[in-house]
Amino acid sequence: MGGTGGVEEHSLSSYIPYQGGGPDLDNAGCSCHFFVVEQEKLERLREILRSYGSCLVAYSGGVDSVFLAYVAHQVLGERSLAVMADSPSLPRRERQEGVDLAHRFEIPLRVVYPNEFNNPDYLANPTNRCYFCKHELFVQLEPLAKEEGYAVVAYGENASDVGDHRPGAQAASEFQVRAPLKESELTKEDIRRLSAAVGLPTAEKPQMACLSSRIPYGEAVSPEKLQMIEGAENVLKDFGFRNIRVRHHELTLGQLARIELGRDEIPQLLSQDLFADVAERVKEIGYTHVTLDMMGYRRGSLNESSRRRFQAAGSQ
Repeated sequence: MGGTGGVEEHSLSSYIPYQGGGPDLDNAGCSCHFFVVEQEKLERLREILRSYGSCLVAYSGGVDSVFLAYVAHQVLGERSLAVMADSPSLPRRERQEGVDLAHRFEIPLRVVYPNEFNNPDYLANPTNRCYFCKHELFVQLEPLAKEEGYAVVAYGENASDVGDHRPGAQAASEFQVRAPLKESELTKEDIRRLSAAVGLPTAEKPQMACLSSRIPYGEAVSPEKLQMIEGAENVLKDFGFRNIRVRHHELTLGQLARIELGRDEIPQLLSQDLFADVAERVKEIGYTHVTLDMMGYRRGSLNESSRRRFQAAGSQ
């Protein structure tokens, strides 16, 4: 079932049970030689989850939320529930991969449909856009948890996120949403290693942010723009690229797609006239111009010009 503000539940009963994609975390340490510190952090995470009694996990299908949902299900069983937020900012392939992964590892999953695209504050794309997105999500998760008897709502912020610009953390604080990965001091690197030990394919998954993050702050977000961005990134994925961002820029006449790739992937795009093929397919989506950022993918690249303007003003 789809639609604004609706809820869709995925029953695992119609799927073949997962038959061994990785060892249980209790036994993984023996074969993978985890550092003692990682084992201590993992046990701390388990203790935190046990203390909840029951838990609803905000689930995106990314590295952190998949690991958290997996461990929560190990510790709490049917007293844990993963909840995925579906909206135009979530790529369709990411959505399907997240659903398939939950089915494969028998993680109970539900899909909800937040209303951030009905919120003009979100659509205006301010620097704290993520606050409005997370706020709309927690507006749905809080009553869901209460109605179905889940004591705690948790999400996948980890210890590596401390110090980052994360307006969504403010919304989490307002709704008293817990961050057990951060509380147990698990870093992104820890989570990737632990995920690999139990066979979670997200262990090597590139970091992914919502599609709205491809639009410069201050330029309006719309489903139409996000469809263009998603289509352009799918073109690059279909050519085998992994670390991808297509930055969407509005021009006086038309739109510009600025491609960022992992630096080690740039030579591949420039070889054998591949860039011409990619550019042509991206233009078919509706972009007027296609360019490659030779500095490669980096987090927060859309904010670089605004930071330079701020520094220049401060030096005057």
